[in-house]
Amino acid sequence: MKIALLGYGKMGKMIERIAEERGHEIVLIVDEHNRKKCTDEQLKQADVAIEFTMPTVAVENYKWCMDCSVPVVSGTTGWLERWDEVTDYCREKEGGFFYASNFSVGVNIFFHLNKYLARLMSAFGDYKVLIEETHHIHKLDAPSGTAITIAEGILDNHSAYRAWELNEGKPMGEGVLPVTAKRMGEVPGIHGVIYKSPVDEIEIKHTAFSREGFAQGAVLAAEFMVGKRKGVYGMDDLFAEQLNTDK
Repeated sequence: MKIALLGYGKMGKMIERIAEERGHEIVLIVDEHNRKKCTDEQLKQADVAIEFTMPTVAVENYKWCMDCSVPVVSGTTGWLERWDEVTDYCREKEGGFFYASNFSVGVNIFFHLNKYLARLMSAFGDYKVLIEETHHIHKLDAPSGTAITIAEGILDNHSAYRAWELNEGKPMGEGVLPVTAKRMGEVPGIHGVIYKSPVDEIEIKHTAFSREGFAQGAVLAAEFMVGKRKGVYGMDDLFAEQLNTDK
């Protein structure tokens, strides 16, 4: 598989290493220093692109890939207010787009557990739910895309909550799910969901030990996208295919 890397920071370099260990070839590396020099012809050499950049440039990178008929795997967060624009453009161009707020296999198992627990806890009104996430100080968006996915999973499955808000110390309205975001050190990512009652509390938590799990998942997503040039995909699609393969 020939891969174009859009973004060459810590994640891009880790993806490069893992992709090459799996026998893939990096045919193009694009970063802020050479983007204007890179051509459509160079991008078209790739079977798939993996994009880990910044929310300010991510959408234009996606469109560039779609214009060149190169399926793109997106690991950038903080741009989701333009989701409809991107997915509509993808369908218009008959492109392929894979997005995940978090590529870690463990986190995606956590997402499923979170939804199940929310459905269960919806019947117990004494328990109030809150989300806490911690990331490294270099992460610009808050809350994280992963925390937003967790919040949406609760909203879809718990009847007491209608919206989420970033917890900035102000009182939360009725039916609002508080999300606390902390930035410290070089923490790769910690996400927790806590249900607290007057007598006890229940917590589920995922702790990443390094960014390697995210990079591995991104390469798996790229492998999944080769040959699937049309449509919008996510980790649930990857999981479904993997489970069918394993049977």
